[in-house]
Amino acid sequence: MNRKKGIITLVVFFVLLVGLGYVSVFGVGSDHSGSAASIKQGLDLAGGVSITYQVVGDEEPDSAQMSDTIYKLQQRVEAYSTEAQVYQEGSDRINIEIPGVSDANAVLEELGRPGSLTFQDSSGNTVLDGTDIADAQAGYQTDSLGNQTPVVQLTMTEEGTQKFAEATEAAAPTHDIIYIIYDGEVVSAPAVNDPITDGQAVITGMASFEEAQNLASTIRIGGLSLELEELRSNVVGAQLGSEAIERSLIAGAIGMAIVMIFMIAVYWIPGLASALALCLYVELTVLLLYGFDITLTLPGVAGIILSIGMAVDANVIIFARIREEIATGKTVKTAMKIGFQKALSAIIDGNVTTLIAAAVLGFLGSGTVRGFAQTLALGIVVSMFTALFVTRSLMNAFYALGIRDEKFYGKAKERKTINFVSKKAVFFTASIAVILVGFIAMGVYKVRTGQALNYSLEFVGGTSTNVTFNEDMSIEELDTQVVPLIEEITGDGNVQTQKVQGTTQVIFKTRTLSADEREEMNQMLADNFDVDASTTTAESISSTISGETRQEALVAVIVSAFFMLIYVWFRFKDVRFGASAVTALIHDVLVVVAFYAVARVSVGSTFIACILTIVGYSINATIVIFDRIRENMRAEGTDNLPELVNRSITQTLSRSIFTSLTTFIMVAVLYVIGVSSIREFALPLMIGIACGTYSSVCITGALWLVLRKIGGKKKAQENGKTAKKAKA
Repeated sequence: MNRKKGIITLVVFFVLLVGLGYVSVFGVGSDHSGSAASIKQGLDLAGGVSITYQVVGDEEPDSAQMSDTIYKLQQRVEAYSTEAQVYQEGSDRINIEIPGVSDANAVLEELGRPGSLTFQDSSGNTVLDGTDIADAQAGYQTDSLGNQTPVVQLTMTEEGTQKFAEATEAAAPTHDIIYIIYDGEVVSAPAVNDPITDGQAVITGMASFEEAQNLASTIRIGGLSLELEELRSNVVGAQLGSEAIERSLIAGAIGMAIVMIFMIAVYWIPGLASALALCLYVELTVLLLYGFDITLTLPGVAGIILSIGMAVDANVIIFARIREEIATGKTVKTAMKIGFQKALSAIIDGNVTTLIAAAVLGFLGSGTVRGFAQTLALGIVVSMFTALFVTRSLMNAFYALGIRDEKFYGKAKERKTINFVSKKAVFFTASIAVILVGFIAMGVYKVRTGQALNYSLEFVGGTSTNVTFNEDMSIEELDTQVVPLIEEITGDGNVQTQKVQGTTQVIFKTRTLSADEREEMNQMLADNFDVDASTTTAESISSTISGETRQEALVAVIVSAFFMLIYVWFRFKDVRFGASAVTALIHDVLVVVAFYAVARVSVGSTFIACILTIVGYSINATIVIFDRIRENMRAEGTDNLPELVNRSITQTLSRSIFTSLTTFIMVAVLYVIGVSSIREFALPLMIGIACGTYSSVCITGALWLVLRKIGGKKKAQENGKTAKKAKA
């Protein structure tokens, strides 16, 4: 790149930076499209619509019916937002909370009123119930003339498949009609042309795709275990309040500033390039969050924080490589070219393994898990682009402008190799001890309180108290004046607050309150805020994180770990690399769980996000070390592996420390400035970041050697047996 191209590159970059920055802050047009304020936000950040359904009928539903209905509703409302929540209230009511929506009537019209759905033959006999339908989707089908016509595609359950096969076999010879009846009204009357035995049916004759969508929606909502009717609906305010959002933004800005200053102070010109690229990264992330219509919540913020750390990580790997090449006597220009080339494999492998986790979590998870996966995947892709393309272009532009002295780029210093491997017994013992302390703590608390961890109401349910105040109070006023008094009664810091828009009503969600505690709370509200106790209502609510959601998250983590192992095995041609990396990942998760157990930090929705963040973060640091081990093995062979592993860890040590430090800074500022609910999320995350660095540096390399030694012994034994047989 010559001087002219360097100037053009910088001019284009700064024009782009200013332009995207303007759009990110102010947006485009009257609706401010593309701005950060236009990004969809979850209930915790922006509030939304709350709809309460009640079961129709005199008989009280059993827990299995309620659980099944809640789970199916959860799947359906995620069409509005991945962060929508569905949970039980009392014995026969179900609450649906959808973020980023202000018109409850519009939601009700689109969602439909859950009612009874039956399929009946021409004689009026019920051949299928709504629960026999697994799914219904609108689509297109090519007719005999080659035209695309709208249809509804039905998928039956196993039991429904058998029932439908019998019904269609009876109706097909005379092309009888099977009526689809919803709440006593015929919504479709398709004729049966052929027997359908595979559980897949298509309803044709739709006038438009919209008609097909409406019919599919009616069939889906009618396929619930229970018949429901709307009891009430209202608009609720943010759970965290505007103060939490403002503090988080301030914390993010301060953290970014510290990271940028750190990068410039440590790496000079490359650091300046990475700082500028990081600014562009943030702007692109804002625009893409808006463009992909992603709902942003506190766990989603975690995904962005993690991807910022990984954006810095890629730059640190590259800069360390450049300094190593300069130390060997190469020119700055050659060192930059080789540095980017050598860093590429570690960056790709580290980011791909994390993308695998994000893809699996997004595919198998739901709700909060899926929202986290979306922001994480988006951040990783953007961070790779800014690190590999933008940072490189800026560095080449600075070089073309005449900044070519190696003192502006740095030179790697020869470091004495640290013997990490020799201390493996100490490291392994310390890790096992910490994990055992966690299990012991969980066992003790299980006996004392019935709960191994300090589960919040998102996991175990609690009490929802609707209070009507005499004056309108802001979320901030409620958090500072009312919530502390409630916490004194509950002895628990996990109190969620929601305002009902247009009224003076406030909903407080707490752990399950006894009758005496409810009475004490009513008295406290009357004494301090002159609240009329007769207007206060309290109901038991189920967990907002259903058992199915928890199971999906666990399965997603396990499947992610499996695919990570396969990828690392494939890339490094040694399953022991993959086994070591996954073992370290499990180690990090168990250590953080141990911290939750001992410190009694509240385990809520952010717990899942915290664990998922660690899964994505921990593997990346390990991959960088393994990449250096692989490179050194190719150059030096395997004669002295312990020394080679120690040297590889030492060579990548600054990267491990600096990357963890920059990510730790982002989270630490969030902890210092954020509100209490954010601190409960940030503190375990800091533990996880520190633990991930420790396991990557102190455990993975030594563990790989141990596994290699065990494998070598087995191979030697097998070779010995073969030799004996041959001799005999």
